[in-house]
Amino acid sequence: MSERLRLLLIVPHPDDEVYGASGTLMEWLEEGHPCGLVTLTRGEAGRTLGLCDGPEELARMREAELRACLDVIGLTVHEQHTFPDKSLREQPFEPLVEVAREAMLRHRPETVLTFPPNGSNGHPDHVTTHRAVRAAWESLPEGERPRLWYYANPVPPENEELRALWLAPNVRRDVGRLIARKLQAIACHRTQALSTVDFLRKFPGRITEETFHEVGG
Repeated sequence: MSERLRLLLIVPHPDDEVYGASGTLMEWLEEGHPCGLVTLTRGEAGRTLGLCDGPEELARMREAELRACLDVIGLTVHEQHTFPDKSLREQPFEPLVEVAREAMLRHRPETVLTFPPNGSNGHPDHVTTHRAVRAAWESLPEGERPRLWYYANPVPPENEELRALWLAPNVRRDVGRLIARKLQAIACHRTQALSTVDFLRKFPGRITEETFHEVGG
């Protein structure tokens, strides 16, 4: 049986781990608490920014970017799946649930982290991942369920539909001392440069403070 994890992230895309949780991961790993990551897609449907040609080359590049990012973070427990990027809601739902459930059973994490009901930004893959992780979590006996955390932006979304499903943070973690390494980890995702600029412009405070919503917290 694998070593029990302090934190297990289950997210759809390479780079979904870095903006909102890499400081927490680095801190807990430094303290000797093992953590893990499950990435559901290879990110092949994203923007290339002229760095490569075609979905397959982009997928290989994003996998390499993710490996480099995880090297900076210090994370070694990682599962890469190949569900189709930007098409999770069109896929059979049960295999997604089973991937999440099996990872929880095998790694026995203290806490599972994923996207909130609105997917943070409404991205269909984010929303579908939330639904799958929540269903997997609910399928476990109550006494065996890990804590369940969602990414939580302190600022409510401007979009009315997203705001209706917004959950305020009830867990806040100061990761300011790790800012240099966090920025280095973010920069490993070169194909996501525009996303990085948007994140820094809209949410600069979330570089030094990572915020989450704990279900039932």
